[in-house]
Amino acid sequence: MNVCEECGHYLKMTSSERIELSIDPGTWNPMDEDMVSADPIKFHSREEPYKKRINSAQKKTALTDAIQTGTCQLNGIPVALGVMDFQFMGGSMGSVYATNECLPLILVCSSGGARMQEGSLSLMQMAKISSVLCDYQSSKKLFYISILTSPTTGGVTASFGMLGDIIIAEPYAYIAFAGKRVIEQTLKKAVPEGSQAAESLLRKGLLDAIVPRNLLKGVVSELFQLHAFFPLNKNEIK
Repeated sequence: MNVCEECGHYLKMTSSERIELSIDPGTWNPMDEDMVSADPIKFHSREEPYKKRINSAQKKTALTDAIQTGTCQLNGIPVALGVMDFQFMGGSMGSVYATNECLPLILVCSSGGARMQEGSLSLMQMAKISSVLCDYQSSKKLFYISILTSPTTGGVTASFGMLGDIIIAEPYAYIAFAGKRVIEQTLKKAVPEGSQAAESLLRKGLLDAIVPRNLLKGVVSELFQLHAFFPLNKNEIK
């Protein structure tokens, strides 16, 4: 589970590792694997062209973009799942997004926010995804769990990361809108140590729970059943 046995430190995980940890074996059905971020504003950089960065990230992670989406089963319960991957350009939001079927939804967040190379087109995703979630939660009366991992910052925190019916964080996760350095440089004030950690946010009421990785699958399964989403086969409950 990528947790240090000596000190309990939570190590980063790839999206594929999280999917394997979270769902029932053999139930993953990926969606939108062919959706690829373009270069809509012809972003120029002295380091390397944007398209080259995209291609490099694709080769490094074997993903087309910074999130994997699909359907699966969790302890026998059919769910829609999206898992962000920080290794793909900091898990940043591009101008590609997908909707979901009429299933309970889990989004696992790990992101630096909107993708600067796409400018306002990337920022628009905050409003688009929030609008889709509003319809999903309010009109279709479906259930959305947001799981925040380290780091979850920027536009993801400002939109779908904090819109879950239930918001869960991993222990010690770094969760913020603006990072410590940016705040201190802008406001010329020191950010208190630990104020952007999950434990501090839980005390302030911004999270519903902090759940260790080894308990997460069981907790999420119980939450789904409390909201009337049950296994296809009750014998599959673990």
